[in-house]
Amino acid sequence: MDRRFLTVLGVSLLFALVISSVFYQMTARAGGSKKVESNDLRDIVLAARPLSVGVTVKPADIKLGKMPASAFPKSAFTKAEEVIDRPVISNVLMDEPILDGRLAARGSGLGLAPIIPVGMRGVTVRVNDVTGISGFVLPGMRVDVLVTGRPPNADGTVTATCLQNMLVLSAGTAIQPDARGQAIQAATVTLLATPEQAETLTLANNEGRVQLVLRNGSDQTIEKTPGREVAELYGMRAAKKKPAEAPAPRPRTRVVNVVAAAPPPPPPPPDQIVVIRGTQKSVEVVGINRPGDGGK
Repeated sequence: MDRRFLTVLGVSLLFALVISSVFYQMTARAGGSKKVESNDLRDIVLAARPLSVGVTVKPADIKLGKMPASAFPKSAFTKAEEVIDRPVISNVLMDEPILDGRLAARGSGLGLAPIIPVGMRGVTVRVNDVTGISGFVLPGMRVDVLVTGRPPNADGTVTATCLQNMLVLSAGTAIQPDARGQAIQAATVTLLATPEQAETLTLANNEGRVQLVLRNGSDQTIEKTPGREVAELYGMRAAKKKPAEAPAPRPRTRVVNVVAAAPPPPPPPPDQIVVIRGTQKSVEVVGINRPGDGGK
């Protein structure tokens, strides 16, 4: 037999032996790791069906599964009693682990109440096909609120933006849009508001006509608008009333103590001369011109 053939055959066998040994070791390691992982599995609570917002978790809604401890979510649950009777505040898919952040506290209420954050309020306003934007105001969208009415001491009707970037919590009794995203014909819309915004919205809904304006959910800009009057619709500028002029101030009366001047002293008596002519006596004043003297 040719030595060259034997050499090639031996090298081939040696190479095959090395490859087989490496493959065997890799397989053994994989099997060992799987065995170790199977011994380190933990129970986890999963959703047995899709859970929508507002649903209270019942025993039929959940099931237990297995998950390696290394991949176990931090906020997941291992026992069914930890999630039963807790409201869902974020949609959970089927076979998805139920996390603590998807559930509200037990006893926090039913329906819409659990999804209202602490310190906020849910305010409901009446709408129709026009004010509700033909039903396209769906839960989770953002809207502005316009109010139309006649302010005190105003000549005409005014429309102004009273609230902006308000989150829609529900449309009618629906607190989430349907799977097709179709319009919801609802008579009321509930908005998420602060206590101050709730007062503004309630006053606008009672004293004027409310109109909801749909906006892009990613638009967080708050615009400053002056409002519009009826005259501006026809290209006229509304005449502004001049403020009433304040009455002229009354002159102040000043009391002045006037001291009367002393009268001048009387003039000294003129010099007199007594003249006796026989039985007649007369008195003549010296220095006074008599008629006919010519000023002498």
